[in-house]
Amino acid sequence: MDKVWIVDDDQSIRWVFEKTLIREKIEHQLFSSAEQASAALDKAQPLVVVSDIRMSGDSGLDLLTEINEKFPKVPTIIMTAHSDLDSAVSAFQKGAFEYLAKPFDIDAAVELIRRAIKKSDGQSTKVDKSSNPNGLLGQAKSMQEVFRTIGRLSQTDATVLITGESGTGKELIAQALHNHSQRTNKPFVAINTASIPKELLESELFGHERGSFTGAQATRKGRFEQAAGGTLFLDEIGDMPAELQTRLLRVLSDGHYYRVGGHEPLKANVRVLAATHQNLNKRVEEGLFREDLFHRLNVIRVKVPPLRDRIEDIPLLADFFLEKNAVKLGVLRKSFTQEAFAYLQTKIWNGNVRQLENLCHWVTVMAPGASVDTCDLPDDFKHEIDKPKDVAGDWGQLLSQEVDQLLSSGNTGVYEELTRAFERALISRALAFTSGRKIEAANLLGIGRNTIARKITELNLSLDKK
Repeated sequence: MDKVWIVDDDQSIRWVFEKTLIREKIEHQLFSSAEQASAALDKAQPLVVVSDIRMSGDSGLDLLTEINEKFPKVPTIIMTAHSDLDSAVSAFQKGAFEYLAKPFDIDAAVELIRRAIKKSDGQSTKVDKSSNPNGLLGQAKSMQEVFRTIGRLSQTDATVLITGESGTGKELIAQALHNHSQRTNKPFVAINTASIPKELLESELFGHERGSFTGAQATRKGRFEQAAGGTLFLDEIGDMPAELQTRLLRVLSDGHYYRVGGHEPLKANVRVLAATHQNLNKRVEEGLFREDLFHRLNVIRVKVPPLRDRIEDIPLLADFFLEKNAVKLGVLRKSFTQEAFAYLQTKIWNGNVRQLENLCHWVTVMAPGASVDTCDLPDDFKHEIDKPKDVAGDWGQLLSQEVDQLLSSGNTGVYEELTRAFERALISRALAFTSGRKIEAANLLGIGRNTIARKITELNLSLDKK
């Protein structure tokens, strides 16, 4: 009988899988390197392969490529402790069945293995391109799902609607979708449809002919022509004027458009990505956005989570921004202390990732030393944390509003998302109050020391071990 192969150079990972698979009565074989598994491929065909992505010697992606060449229908699950977009995309582009970010729940991993076992018609994808890191990072479950979606979309030209609050990185998502598509060598053209006056937007999008209006002294290509063969990113699509919505719908429907003042149809050869911070369902109900255009755009939706729902990513993102700013400005790299990270994880972050990036820029320029503690943060920022909002004491009402918003936007897993956010706020705030002392924080919250230790691990809170 074919077996499940576990490939990882970490003995502890192999041990956990071995004990669990024995318990689950799943036949398996363990390998400590990609080379060992590769040699075994000459003698046997695995049922499912679970492989780490980075190992001494050949990588998990090298092994994945070989498996796809010899046994293209064998599902391969790629594991990685490096929570970056390129790892996820590379795995899917090379034909991975699924992507598993470490640390992971072993029972969830087993369920994934069982799902892979049931799969019998897997298809291999043979694309190998160099990555183009853009700082899109995240360990949070919600960001890992975004990475998976980008990976699955890498071989399609599907229209994608990107939703999320301002500052969450919607344009980065759009850029990543382009970079990891078959159009990567063609132009990526972005336009903020809310920042251009209504009377100029049509010309910006579709171009104009000479003499078509006052000031049109020469023929001009619009963004659709500039993006020919590549990707056109329409940011803040929810604020597009109604008359332009009609023209855009026509382009998406039949693939042709006219320059302003033109009589010859031009063929649109672009992939359209759109983004908005607006609730388009509500805009449609209010008559502010065309329903037929909404359905044209909403083929696949990618929801970018706000930073307050992924605060475990704050240390990862902050380190990236601090390194980026140090290199850009040619100065000494700053680092946040663990106490500062704990403090930052209590913040609401209305400005999301952009606000964190701006803070890191300020710290790089203004903080007095290489190690940045809470006392080194800007005064207005600390004030904002200490007095985050005026809620008239009715936090329950705010919670209800958040639930309503999530449900109306079509979210699933609302209970898990909000429960995790609630636990994260309680524990991180208590730890900030006690300067990272876990036992003291547990006593204040009325929970056991083992419970708080487990929750810190589950929530990926970056804290000193006290």
